[in-house]
Amino acid sequence: MTVATALDPALRRSFGAFPSGVTVIAGLAPDGTPLGLVASSFTSVSLQPALVSMCIAHTSGTWPLLTGLPVLGVSVLAADQGWIARQVSARRPDRFAGVEWRATADGAVVLDGASGWMEVSVQQQIRAGDHDIVVLAVHELNADPEMQPLVFHGSRFRQLA
Repeated sequence: MTVATALDPALRRSFGAFPSGVTVIAGLAPDGTPLGLVASSFTSVSLQPALVSMCIAHTSGTWPLLTGLPVLGVSVLAADQGWIARQVSARRPDRFAGVEWRATADGAVVLDGASGWMEVSVQQQIRAGDHDIVVLAVHELNADPEMQPLVFHGSRFRQLA
């Protein structure tokens, strides 16, 4: 049996057939400015203890800046926040321009208007192909189950019907 490779155009299409939520992972840089990235490969792992995970590409220039911070914020984007996902994922100097956010007492950055948020810390990183699986311990959280989430499907941001 052969293993699919990144050169196989069906691989990205097949991975993209599975819809996922969209999160912004963010924290405060030492100078007080927000740093962040977008992750759609985010999932719950465990209820006891409370753990979530995400996958981060080895090519990320932002993750090495975030991984050393004591806490991070995870914002689950709402249906109307696609513009934030595009902006924060772009290679630009001020990814948070025009984005309303707040820092928790410990320095996690969470976005206003998100359908949910968590304050987390890195518990474990596992090398897996061209990504790392990052396991995060959840410290604080809140969510509005009535708020529609942003969904990533077929390489596009979408809303639930």
